[in-house]
Amino acid sequence: MVSIPAQSPPQQYATHDVINQAPPLAPYDASDDRALLEGLRREGAGWAEDGIRQLGLRAGGEEAQEWGEQANRHEPELRTHDRYGHRIDEVEFHPSWHHLMRTAVAEGLAGAPWADDRSGAHVARTAGGLVWGHTEAGHGCPTSMTYAAVPALRAQPDLAKVYEPLLTSRAYDPELRVPTEKPGLLAGMGMTEKQGGSDVRTNTTLATPTGEPGVYTLRGHKWFTSAPMCDVFLVLAQAPGGLSCFLVPRILPDGSRNTFRIQRLKDKLGNRSNASSEPEFDRTVAWLVGPEGRGVKTIIEMVNCTRLDCVMSSATLMRKTLVEAGHHARHRSAFGARLFDQPLMRNVLADLALESEAATTLTLRLAGAADRAVRGDAGSAPSGGSPPPSASTGSPSGARRSPRRPWSAWAATGTSRSPACPATTGRLPCCPSGRARGTSTRSTCCAPWVGNRTRPRPCSPNSPSRAGRTPGWTRPWQG
Repeated sequence: MVSIPAQSPPQQYATHDVINQAPPLAPYDASDDRALLEGLRREGAGWAEDGIRQLGLRAGGEEAQEWGEQANRHEPELRTHDRYGHRIDEVEFHPSWHHLMRTAVAEGLAGAPWADDRSGAHVARTAGGLVWGHTEAGHGCPTSMTYAAVPALRAQPDLAKVYEPLLTSRAYDPELRVPTEKPGLLAGMGMTEKQGGSDVRTNTTLATPTGEPGVYTLRGHKWFTSAPMCDVFLVLAQAPGGLSCFLVPRILPDGSRNTFRIQRLKDKLGNRSNASSEPEFDRTVAWLVGPEGRGVKTIIEMVNCTRLDCVMSSATLMRKTLVEAGHHARHRSAFGARLFDQPLMRNVLADLALESEAATTLTLRLAGAADRAVRGDAGSAPSGGSPPPSASTGSPSGARRSPRRPWSAWAATGTSRSPACPATTGRLPCCPSGRARGTSTRSTCCAPWVGNRTRPRPCSPNSPSRAGRTPGWTRPWQG
């Protein structure tokens, strides 16, 4: 009998010890942001501060951060048929996605502000999105579309009377059932088609009137429809009177499934936790929203509201990358000092902090203007209720650049799917380039970094020391 030599106790690593690595960021307070809290009070929603702080602690907690990680790791899967061969066209999500959605809806981040008479309700929702978005960004798509669908649906008062109370509910029910039998609904949008993209005038989906007033059947396709498990969709189609807007439910009032054939889910570069689909309509039942031929005018109300959330999502991305980079730089050393104490790294962090504060301040300013406009101050709504172009392109432009700069802090740990990198860089906004950058020379959130720059960066491009050059936080990142 062969004797087995005694084994030494198992070691975690036989060849080395793990040192000089940053500890996990969670738990942390996602609402610990002076620009956010000051903007919340300034724009008339100071009453919501306690709730925002509680949500911030929850967003930065280990459980919620794990939800965000799992929702992106376990991507949605399309089920076109059930086991018996019946067409079902359903998308299955990981339970973590439903945890994120349930919290977001319960916290009023979907349509709830439209049913809230308190001044600043829309600002409070935006601030909630700025902190809850620290978990992950994908589930912000259906909550944003649900929020934005309400003003568009009001173009058809009889439909709004039925559906608005459900769209503004704080109850989340992911099952496909008759909409009016559910405690709350989610709404999606279907505009673009293969041949036209954003030029919706070229849409070929046809809407044919039925014998019932206001009821049509659709035949055609959509090229990019996100969150296909929503309960109802606002869709553009060509009616006899021209391009028109329609409400399309997944489940009809009699309990049967409306024709909504999902051809495939998009294999996207980012935003992987959220399903985006290509549906086909074939005798799909739809209800007219607004007059025939005024589809763009009707659905633009929805588009305008989603632009505010584009700015919000970009600001959230910029803040989260700043928090991640600052945490890493405080705990990792290189070349004889902590990264946080290295002059060039402090410059990078200071730029990130200034841009993040500017984006947060802009977001809440726009939310305040939207809130005042909803309550009767028409002069407060910029650009007819939507964010100005400089905001809706400039803020996403900054968000595209922001994750690249923390990479200089994360470089030694790599950009694998395990750290925060995929959760932030995976949802970089694909918007036209913009140059909107507004900030003051005084920062309320980054004094430790700004006050210790290696050399000053004057705000004026005509300064003698920077003649012909643009300040670092206003020019596109060259990386």
